[in-house]
Amino acid sequence: MSRKIHVRPGKGQSKFGFIVGIIFCLIGLFIVVPTFGLFGLFWTAVAGYITYVNYRNGFTDKQIDSHVIEVDGDGEDVTVTSHTGLGRRIYSVDENPVQADEHSKEGIETRLKKLTDLYVQSLITREEYEQKKKEILDEL
Repeated sequence: MSRKIHVRPGKGQSKFGFIVGIIFCLIGLFIVVPTFGLFGLFWTAVAGYITYVNYRNGFTDKQIDSHVIEVDGDGEDVTVTSHTGLGRRIYSVDENPVQADEHSKEGIETRLKKLTDLYVQSLITREEYEQKKKEILDEL
């Protein structure tokens, strides 16, 4: 099963980017092109493209995605493909972020608290509590 998530910048951010883009276009036309020639043309073209994208995202309903994340998953692993317009990156990530985070300090603290709750509620014995606590602490 495949699902796409479209990521777009906010309207406010795009409007600000549009204003900054206009400033960079003007700098390009009046300072960079006369001073640096071909590089100035490149500068101004890039600034123009950035200004155009920010205009579309800030002032129209036809926004341009900054990322498209394609999620493919079969239950065990999830493959995330990110199209940024500058290439394609493929990431494999664990579908269960809590499980992937179990070995972090916060994950271990959470597991110890849950284990203590089980013991306090008499759902596990003292021996089971001590054994599991030792296993969790050994992961540090």
